[in-house]
Amino acid sequence: MVSLAKGAGAWHYGQVTEKLLLMAAKIVAACGPAKPADAALRTELRSQHGLSRDDGREISGAVFAYHRWLGWLDRSKKLPVQVHQALQLDAAFRERPESFPESELRQAVPDWVAGQMEVTTAWLRELQGEPVLWLRARPGTGLDLATDLCDCRAAGGKHLGDALQYLGTQDLFRTAGFHAGKFELQDLSSQAVGWVCAPKPGETWWDACAGEGGKTLHLCDLMANKGRVWASDKAGWRLDQLKRRAARAGVFNYRTELWNGGAKPPTKTKFDGILVDAPCSGIGTWQRNPHARWTTQPADIAELAALQKKLLAHVIPSLKPGARLIYSVCTLTRAETTEVTEAISAEFPQLKPLPLVNPLSPTAPRATPLWLWPQDIGANGMFMAGWQAP
Repeated sequence: MVSLAKGAGAWHYGQVTEKLLLMAAKIVAACGPAKPADAALRTELRSQHGLSRDDGREISGAVFAYHRWLGWLDRSKKLPVQVHQALQLDAAFRERPESFPESELRQAVPDWVAGQMEVTTAWLRELQGEPVLWLRARPGTGLDLATDLCDCRAAGGKHLGDALQYLGTQDLFRTAGFHAGKFELQDLSSQAVGWVCAPKPGETWWDACAGEGGKTLHLCDLMANKGRVWASDKAGWRLDQLKRRAARAGVFNYRTELWNGGAKPPTKTKFDGILVDAPCSGIGTWQRNPHARWTTQPADIAELAALQKKLLAHVIPSLKPGARLIYSVCTLTRAETTEVTEAISAEFPQLKPLPLVNPLSPTAPRATPLWLWPQDIGANGMFMAGWQAP
């Protein structure tokens, strides 16, 4: 067990002093199933007047480190001590990740996960590292954006010149480029969903579970603002956020409609393509969102799998002849991936499985389903499958 070092009356880990550790511990105590870590951080940091950006960044890092290393911590200790221990483990892992054997790495996730998906040492090791921050530049502008922002590295390859890994520390939401709509913060695997859909200018698409519109805006960009993307969600506030993002980006070839996932679609329109980026357990995002490792339960997965099948079944009548249906989830459980697609293929045998090009490895054979694992791509995990209507 790592001991707590104390010197000169204050604890230090990088720039994390005892004061910041106490603030981080307060935020950890406020986290729970109804209040994710990022929400608890926003609430507390906004209430702290005079807190520097560097201090806020250190506090955020400490809160996420706590949840990343929770399986290793001595829960009998006070929370500030546990947070400090997590930071020490984080530092040790960054310096020598190979020093953590597989038997220890199993502590990174709850025991029940092994019954839901393949748990490999490579995946667990990836979970314990710092996530990569990805940006999506507007089409054809990746090089210019990288020059403007600095500290960027392009993913490379076809399409991928506009996918940039950001290595700097500035607050991107405050940059002139962000306010001018020159880029979106979007994970590489989420960008891959848009490339797999490959909508053509002039087509009509439906982003059935649009949320706040990250993938909707990407589809619109890929269509060069020609044609139409219908974006639906059950929450009006999410669609309002989509509209604000679209206005900033200068995207206008979309339409929003409320849809609760029921059998009645939001429009009588028939589509060239439908994307169902369904609600899921989000296990593919556990590197970026370690708090969710400890709030997600097996019962959630069963409930979400039933919803995913329902959503897919309810959009199928809106496909045009020959249209494409793409299913994506940022999770890796069997129940929400292959079991869903097998059930849909069995229920709707008229649909033809659609082999997909992996945009992050375009020379690989086409496949359906398509798996993107965090340890392979340096981004969130993603599962995709496709069908073509008769």
